[in-house]
Amino acid sequence: MNGLHLDAGFVLRPARAADQAASYEVCLKTGDSGRDGTHLYPEDPAALGNLYVGPYFSLEPDLAFVLEDDAGVCGYLLGALDSARFYQRLLAEWLPPLRARHPDPGGDPARWAPTQWLYHEFHHYAPHYPPAFHAFPSHLHIDLLPRAQGRGLGRRLIEHLLALLAARGSPGVHLGLSAANERAYRFYHRLGFTELERSGERAPRTVYMSRALP
Repeated sequence: MNGLHLDAGFVLRPARAADQAASYEVCLKTGDSGRDGTHLYPEDPAALGNLYVGPYFSLEPDLAFVLEDDAGVCGYLLGALDSARFYQRLLAEWLPPLRARHPDPGGDPARWAPTQWLYHEFHHYAPHYPPAFHAFPSHLHIDLLPRAQGRGLGRRLIEHLLALLAARGSPGVHLGLSAANERAYRFYHRLGFTELERSGERAPRTVYMSRALP
């Protein structure tokens, strides 16, 4: 696939290593429940991408795509065919170097900044993949900058990835989103996703949704 040409000059294409920095920027710019999260991570703007984007570029490169226009990368579409296997590799291969670079923060967690919470997550990451999710073993992650939103692109991107997952034999897919992101919740519901559960001790909680394939 050289690129899927969409409306208004947008192109979806396979991600390359050179796209990682721009994709981290997209992650940061949408990292506050869909809004710009730059102000939350001034100490380490790459921290969020290191957890939510980088692993897919490294561990699932065949299911990592970027959306771009004339101004550059403005979104990404990431997937994992087998979530159990993906999480095993994330724990064994991706997180150890991050733990070495970023010590687990000490002191009172009530005083931690968002960046420190992410560093803590590097050291205590516990994949959320309970038995109820096993009928939907694949998962996906998508983020678009504002200039790519409201154009129907999100639907087309997700449908593209769902078709790829179904072609590879996946019986279903799940995803997680912030409970504060009501717009995204409605969007996924329109795409046929239904709520599986809500979890998390810190607000905002995480909502998990699923859809059977094909």
